[in-house]
Amino acid sequence: MATAASRGPSEEWRAESTSVAGCGGSEPLVGHEGLPGRRSTGGHGHGHGHGHDHGAPVSREADRRYLWLALGLLTAFLVAELATALIVGSVALLADAGHMLTDAGALIGAIWASRLALRPARGKWTFGYSRAEILSASLNGITLLLVAILIGVESIHRLIDPPAVPGLPLVIVAAVGGLVNVAATWVLAKADRTSLNIEGAFQHLLTDAYAFGATFVAGVVLLLSGWDRADPLASLVVVGLLLRAAWSLLKAAGHVLLEGAPEDVDLDSVRTHLLGTAHVRDVHDLHAWVVTSDLPALSAHVVVEDSCFSDGHAPQILDLLQACIRGHFDVEHSTFQLEPAGHSAHEHGAHD
Repeated sequence: MATAASRGPSEEWRAESTSVAGCGGSEPLVGHEGLPGRRSTGGHGHGHGHGHDHGAPVSREADRRYLWLALGLLTAFLVAELATALIVGSVALLADAGHMLTDAGALIGAIWASRLALRPARGKWTFGYSRAEILSASLNGITLLLVAILIGVESIHRLIDPPAVPGLPLVIVAAVGGLVNVAATWVLAKADRTSLNIEGAFQHLLTDAYAFGATFVAGVVLLLSGWDRADPLASLVVVGLLLRAAWSLLKAAGHVLLEGAPEDVDLDSVRTHLLGTAHVRDVHDLHAWVVTSDLPALSAHVVVEDSCFSDGHAPQILDLLQACIRGHFDVEHSTFQLEPAGHSAHEHGAHD
C-alpha cells in the first residue's frame, strides 16, 4: 500500500475525498472513483446524469395514446350536444358544447405539443422543442379564460331576461355527456400529469365534467319547478370553474416561461449543499429554472481552492457537485463553472 508521502496529487485527493461527506447533505456521497457523471479537464462542468433515466420518450408516447382516446370520446359526443343545444336553445348546453369544443382543441394541441417535444435537440434548438408543451398549456389556459368570459356575458344577459328552456333535453344530454366526459377524464388521468401539457388538457376535461353536473341540476330544477333562471345560473357555476382552472394553468406556465426556480428546489438549501463540498469556498451566480415539466436545470459559479487547479483536481470537484445536485435535488441537467478566489472581481454582472 502506498503511503501519503509516496502518493501523487490525484491519489492524495482520492484518499481525502472518500473520507469526507461529498456535500452538505445528511448522507455522504461515495468517493470520486465511484461517482457517475461526466469528467472534464477544465473548470467548467456540465452534467446530464447519464446513469439516471426518467424514460420521458416512452411516457410521452403513452400519453399521446391516452390523448387520442380521450379526443375520440369527446368528439363523438360533441356533435350530438351541439345540435341539441341549438335546437332547444339552452345556453347551459351551449356552454357545455363550447367548452367541449375547446376541450377537443386542447387535446389536439396537447397531442401536437407532445409530438414536437419528442424531437431531439439540434442546431439552434439546443433544448429541442421541449417548451412546446408549456406553450400548449398556456394556450389551454387562455382558451379557458376566453370561454369563461363569453359564457359569463351570455349567462348574465339570460339571467336578466331568461328565455324558455325545456328541462328534459338538459337532463338527458347532461347525463349522457357527463358519463362520456367522466370516461375521457378517467382515461387522461392515467397519463403523466406532472407534464403541464397533460395537466392543461386534464383540467379542460375535469371542469367540463363539473359543468355537466351543473347542467344536470339545472335541468332537474326546470322539470320540477319550471324556474327558468336555473339554466343561466348553472352556466355561471361553470364560469367560476373555468376561471379557476385558467388561473392555475396560466400561473404554472408563466412560472416556467419567466424562468422561475422549480417549486421543489430550495436555492438556499442548494447553496448549503454546494458549500459543504470539500475544497469549495464560495458559490455565486446560482440559477435554477425549468426547461419543461420534467427537465429542471441549474447552473452556478463555484469558487474553489487554488490548489484544485494546480494539482488537477477540478474533474473530481465537478463529480462531487453534480452528484450532490443529482442525488439530493433530482436535478440532472447542471452546469458549474469552477473559479479561483478573486475571479468574480472582474466578472461583469456577477451576483449571489
